[in-house]
Amino acid sequence: MTASASSSLRWGMISLAFFATLINYLDRQSLSVAAPILQQQFKLSSIDYSRVLFAFMLAYTIMNGVSGLLIDKLGTRAGYGIFVGWWSVCAMLHAFVRGFWSLGVFRFLLGMGEAGNWPGAVKVVAEWFPAEERSLASGIFNSGSSVGAILAPPIIAGLVLHFGWRSAFVAVGSLGLIWLAVWAALYRSPRRTIDEPASPAISLRSLLRSRFVWTFTISKIFVDPVWYFYTFWFPTYLFHERHFDLASIGRYAWIPFFLAGLGSVGGGLIARIFLTAGLSVSGARKAAVTVAVMMMTAAIPAVHVAGWALSIALVSIAMAGYTAALANMLAMPADVIPARGVASVYGLASMGSGVGGMIFALTTGWLVDRYSYVPVFWLFGLIPIICVSILWVFMGRLEPDSQFLKETIASLK
Repeated sequence: MTASASSSLRWGMISLAFFATLINYLDRQSLSVAAPILQQQFKLSSIDYSRVLFAFMLAYTIMNGVSGLLIDKLGTRAGYGIFVGWWSVCAMLHAFVRGFWSLGVFRFLLGMGEAGNWPGAVKVVAEWFPAEERSLASGIFNSGSSVGAILAPPIIAGLVLHFGWRSAFVAVGSLGLIWLAVWAALYRSPRRTIDEPASPAISLRSLLRSRFVWTFTISKIFVDPVWYFYTFWFPTYLFHERHFDLASIGRYAWIPFFLAGLGSVGGGLIARIFLTAGLSVSGARKAAVTVAVMMMTAAIPAVHVAGWALSIALVSIAMAGYTAALANMLAMPADVIPARGVASVYGLASMGSGVGGMIFALTTGWLVDRYSYVPVFWLFGLIPIICVSILWVFMGRLEPDSQFLKETIASLK
């Protein structure tokens, strides 16, 4: 494959990851948009709903520790495709929900499949993009989550209102199967990964000895649950606290996710500005995350303002901050770990986000039922500060780890 061909193809490859992420979030958002209807039909409290989310996050957490290893072992084409196929079928199974328990089971199965998206997409970035383009490429594919979340409220609300809530799950699950057919036909790996020659996958033992892997994993406990809160709870917040009906949710709930999409790409551009100003890759990534975390504190006044429009605007700023932070954090594993191990690293690190997601999902349900949404918005406005503090204080410099470079050299002898 020539350099020019590789250069042009990489944008096609990242586009496939973008659409997979978009579909992932259509599947995920189907429940959150339909949740007010399901809560009424099946008499689910906020605590019941939080337990359904916990089932999703439990499977998501467990499989994050496995999905990256599987994708590194099977290869990007087969591994990523298997996970997309799994979650698409499981999304369609939601049409057979009959109550709390069946909903919980199907969400658990969905979480198992959806755990493969980010390790798979991060591996596409590592295989096709050099270090200076990885934040931008990560922002591009990750913006699919925002676009999917933008499309979900009007699409899901329209399907629910016209054809019933079961149709929504069947429709979005079918999109994943269409993507799978396109992926199988078009995806290819470069003959040689951008920054390294072909070599065996990195061992789990080596990854678990890495300071970077541990600090990166712990940092995600305090940032990713913010996105899960907005993804799973924002429509119900509008329904219960801002007195939106389902049609109004369809009209307005997409707005914060639109801004989040801009933030996803903007986070990569912020890092490039810092790089142009002379900061190292490590300093630029961390500085960009710091700016983004400051934006995320806009969640705190969002719950206090009287007008719903200003509340949505502040939530939009907070969500754009999250995606800007994530665009840079998605690029970090490839800065330190050889490309043959980045899916494994991101899978392990995402176990941290899953643990945080489980803890904070149950906490959210308890706080909403016992108190209100006020302490919840304060919580998710402040915990990202813990994340960025870990990056600056404990992570160290983002540069190729000599431990893995030695392992690479040894594997080639």
